Amino acid sequence: MMRRPRLTVCKKQESDDADDSFLNTSTECENEEEEEEWVPESKVTKPRKKPATPKKPKAPKPPKPPKAPKTPKPKAPPKTAPEKPKVGRKTKASALEKDVGVVGVPVKEERLSFIVTAGSHNETEQYKGAQVKEATRTKGPQTEKQGTSAEPKELKHDSACLPEGPSSSSQLHDVKKEELEDDFTFDEPALKKMKTAGCPDGKPVKHCKKDNGSLGDVQMNWDFIQVLSERTVVDPWVCANLVNLFKEENTIPFIVRYRKELINHMDADAVRDVQLTVEELRNIAKKVHAVIQTLKKEGTLTISLEKALLNCRSADELDDVYAPYKKGSKLSKARRARQLGLEPPTLALLESPQTLNLHSYVQPQSEGLSTLAEVEAGVQQILADMIAKDKETLVFVKRLCEQNYITIHSTVSKTALKEQKDEKGAKPKDIDKFQLYADFTASVRNIHHHQILAINRGENLKILTVKVNIPDRVKNEFIGWCLSVRWRPKGYAREELFKLLKDAVEDSYKRLIQPLLCRGFRSSLTTSAEKESIAMFVRNLRQLLLTGPVRGRVLMGVDPGYRHGCKLAVLSPTSQILHTDVVYLHGGNGFREAEKIRHLLRKYNCSTLVIGNGTACRETEAYFADLIAKKYFEPLDVAYCITSEAGASIYSVSPEAVKEMPDLDPNLRSAVSIGRRVQDPLAELVKIDPKHIGIGTYQHDVSQPLLKAALASVVEECVSFVGVDINICSETLMRHVAGLNAGRAKNIMEWREKNGPFINRGQLKEVKGVGPTTFQQCAGFIRINPENLKSICSSQQSAGEAGGQASGAGIPSATGAGGAAGKPPSKKSKSKTTGIASQQLNPLDQTCIHPESYDIAMRFLVLIGGNVQDIGKPEMQSKVNAAIQKEGMGEVCQKLNTALPTLQIIIDGLTQPQGFDIRQGFDTPDFKRGIVSINDLKQGTVLTGRVENAALFGAFVDIGVGRSGLIHKKYITEAKLPRDERRRSLALGPGEKVEVRVLNVDVARGRIGLDLIRVLR
Repeated sequence: MMRRPRLTVCKKQESDDADDSFLNTSTECENEEEEEEWVPESKVTKPRKKPATPKKPKAPKPPKPPKAPKTPKPKAPPKTAPEKPKVGRKTKASALEKDVGVVGVPVKEERLSFIVTAGSHNETEQYKGAQVKEATRTKGPQTEKQGTSAEPKELKHDSACLPEGPSSSSQLHDVKKEELEDDFTFDEPALKKMKTAGCPDGKPVKHCKKDNGSLGDVQMNWDFIQVLSERTVVDPWVCANLVNLFKEENTIPFIVRYRKELINHMDADAVRDVQLTVEELRNIAKKVHAVIQTLKKEGTLTISLEKALLNCRSADELDDVYAPYKKGSKLSKARRARQLGLEPPTLALLESPQTLNLHSYVQPQSEGLSTLAEVEAGVQQILADMIAKDKETLVFVKRLCEQNYITIHSTVSKTALKEQKDEKGAKPKDIDKFQLYADFTASVRNIHHHQILAINRGENLKILTVKVNIPDRVKNEFIGWCLSVRWRPKGYAREELFKLLKDAVEDSYKRLIQPLLCRGFRSSLTTSAEKESIAMFVRNLRQLLLTGPVRGRVLMGVDPGYRHGCKLAVLSPTSQILHTDVVYLHGGNGFREAEKIRHLLRKYNCSTLVIGNGTACRETEAYFADLIAKKYFEPLDVAYCITSEAGASIYSVSPEAVKEMPDLDPNLRSAVSIGRRVQDPLAELVKIDPKHIGIGTYQHDVSQPLLKAALASVVEECVSFVGVDINICSETLMRHVAGLNAGRAKNIMEWREKNGPFINRGQLKEVKGVGPTTFQQCAGFIRINPENLKSICSSQQSAGEAGGQASGAGIPSATGAGGAAGKPPSKKSKSKTTGIASQQLNPLDQTCIHPESYDIAMRFLVLIGGNVQDIGKPEMQSKVNAAIQKEGMGEVCQKLNTALPTLQIIIDGLTQPQGFDIRQGFDTPDFKRGIVSINDLKQGTVLTGRVENAALFGAFVDIGVGRSGLIHKKYITEAKLPRDERRRSLALGPGEKVEVRVLNVDVARGRIGLDLIRVLR
């Protein structure tokens, strides 16, 4: 008797929750929605059963009631069973509409997206009532599994039949749209045709308009994808794809190269900006919900406040909403006044000033209330605090600032001037460095990024004092608006009360609002300057890492020095150390040391010198230039170049250098590093912290976490795009491949030492820590060069004792690798799964084609009649060209059922010659045989040089005189740049060759001003 009514009541509650689930913004599956429907509603029935139980003992007393229930019982069940769900939906919705005050739309208290009707109860009481109701609903999932099998269809039908007209709340209207559209609908036409990461072939899907699931468990009242699109100026469908790709832990290099069709061919910088914005929005959502939890504990959260918090899209909006409720660690003046009980008279001053009598609040025995002046001061402090934390007031004063001329001014601090007078040391030199900013004024709208960073540095060194100047008319307009509009008393205010209000407004502006505005201007300027500085740093680093390598030469690296001599290191074309030595060129022994240098150059047939640009660089360059002019090294045609040695000394004592060159002195290691920077800049520079490479400006003054993340991403991008040969690359270089890290790189090196060289990419799956996701991310950027594999195998065969293993590790036939037989048993299990096919050499492994596209590549070869053994040969190029010209790229894509970007990667991989390097077309260092002095420069002289570094204010160019010249950014115009470099206002980076004209020369200060004529290609 008791179970049946429970079941019928539960069905009613479930039907009600079906409407509630319609308003739920989560994008979970329907089964989870059903669980949420059954759990809370089962508890709502309990208070209904409790009043029914006391009536039951009264009913059995007379004899008539037992007969009455017997007759309706058989009739009631057949009618209520099919009809109760439908009736329940209508009645519950209407009842809920009456309770909440919204007509025609079902409401769920959990989302707090309904309108509260005006009444005697305040918002906090209503919110607490809703919380109590939620708590009673969610106490226990007793009826979760009862009768849920037939309900999903009814719920779907119910939600589909709901009206689509506008509701009484715009927030409810947005939520309704969300439920009507599924995340993935394959039967309906899509808004945007795009491909999913899980299916590279692509299927049309519909963009989910409200993807708050991108925030995880955190839910907000705004569309995540739409806000992301507005912030980054990227199409919404591209943003949705990127969010999904990031969720699947795809790296930026993998996305940019192998998922071009999903991101509309965006470059790595644009994808990185979207990734940073995604993290920023997620952090804002987390902060919002942390604030909500804090306010819940304090008991100050209301329905309208929570809705305002969930509408916040930026940290500034959150601060404005949360400011009135934030409690600092210290007790403010306003909080002290509130504790004394002065908040009621403060509110009375605004609501009914004609009835306010401040004398009644004077308490002679209480501190802070002993006199009328103290009471007025407390009221004024509370008013000032209310004004400073009012959102509408802050919006108005910020709008006033936008309409007026706000400046930032810097002067030399009193502390620096005092120290300059007291002690004559290094301080005057530091003040001279900031001479440009000793009396500097600029508009906050027009000030340059490098000027902000320079001012901040001077302020941190306590050399400069910085101030933001807001004109007085802003204050006057603000006070007038407050007294006449926003904070105008509702009744007649006596003269002394109106004066109290005016003093409170002035105090609020001077003590609270103006400092807040100044901090806001400084913060926004610093943030934008840091972003621009990091972007410039990233661009410089990319161009430096992608400098063309100098291959096929024996090099001599020279680390100049006076007292400790010049360190020499002779390197083979494969960067192997052939000889190291130390010579003393500047102590009167130059001629004797020249004989040793000539002997080394002739012995190793070395005709290229690489000189570091550190101490004694100028003297060492002059020394070698003089010997070259005298033809001292004949028959060798010796040339030299100057390269940056920034970070070489730090690397020489690092654990990586000790592990790589354990027997060398740290000073000689720096000479090896200098030489290798020219042979293969990427492989050598990745060993050094990017901050120590010597590019960019103000790298120590910007946000270090942002800088570190951006630089690490660029290094990963460059290493991945160039590609690494897994059988010869170092562990340091391997850890920067997309998808890999230090631990996985170490495991790959250990596997290579135990099992011999890798035969194909598939063997990566046998490495510990390399799962399907890691393999997908890194496989396309790892190369297996057959020539290097042959040389490794031949060297192992000549090793003697390891000859058998080496022959097994060589390029095998169908019999497999003999070296795998003697491996530990853990390896045998993996070898069984991979089989003999995993030990076969795949010619596609030397290309940029991803293993997931091997099947398409083989079908393309069949289509054009090509052979996999002809990769990189002219025959392959001619067959590809003939097929494309005959059928066209689009027709070939349709036949292969693939996307155009994937086909283009396959064509590039098949036609590029063996050992192709994307850096081959990039600039290489300039080698010279003569020297020019700064004294030889004259105004108007035209020279060629190479950009050493780019800053926010210009570019530094090495013109071969020992000092770099500066091209100010005002001379770098679009007309002087190539078309592909007109994206930014300053588009010169390290390594670019330019033609310049000398504008001015300051020999005393060592400064050279240059004008850009053109960029040389």
